[in-house]
Amino acid sequence: MILSTSQRDGSARERLLALLLDAFGEALPPPEMSLRKIAARIDTSHALLRYHFGSLPGVLAAMLTTQRSRDNEALLEAAKQSTFDDFVAAIWRTYTRPEQLSRVRGFFYVVGLAAYCPEDFREFVESIDDLTGMLSSLAEREGLKAEEAREVAAVTIAAIRGLLLQEVLTPGTRSEDAVTLILRMSEGRSAPRSRPEG
Repeated sequence: MILSTSQRDGSARERLLALLLDAFGEALPPPEMSLRKIAARIDTSHALLRYHFGSLPGVLAAMLTTQRSRDNEALLEAAKQSTFDDFVAAIWRTYTRPEQLSRVRGFFYVVGLAAYCPEDFREFVESIDDLTGMLSSLAEREGLKAEEAREVAAVTIAAIRGLLLQEVLTPGTRSEDAVTLILRMSEGRSAPRSRPEG
């Protein structure tokens, strides 16, 4: 079978991505690490990394997308048996483990770049709503209508990310019981709110 150029490029990119994930494990290369050093770490050329990922932020975005997808597969399995509250606690535990700090920092670094150039990070941007979708499904299962479930899920994920960012910027200052604070923001979800008339 003869592969097209795009198929060959796709498989080469996937192989490089697998090497990167193997080399760095749960972590990410720090933003100050050059593509040359990253390439040396996986025994390839920096030109090949640049061809397939464009830049160091492109490498980070691709790695984050895959790492988060793996995490979320495990979270999705847990969600099948979870309540909304249990799932929020599971998300928080997953992303506040000490070995996740490099990835949490990398996430906010790439998000900041994507805010300026979303088209350069399309795959990454499209992947970051997955947890919101899972939470929304749980909220619906617990009695909310679809639109309100999406709103509650979006606010909950925003709160989680806000507290994670606070921890990155000022370690040790977040509340010891962050999950309770997050859940308090969505306390009324079990009984749909009445909307003002007019």
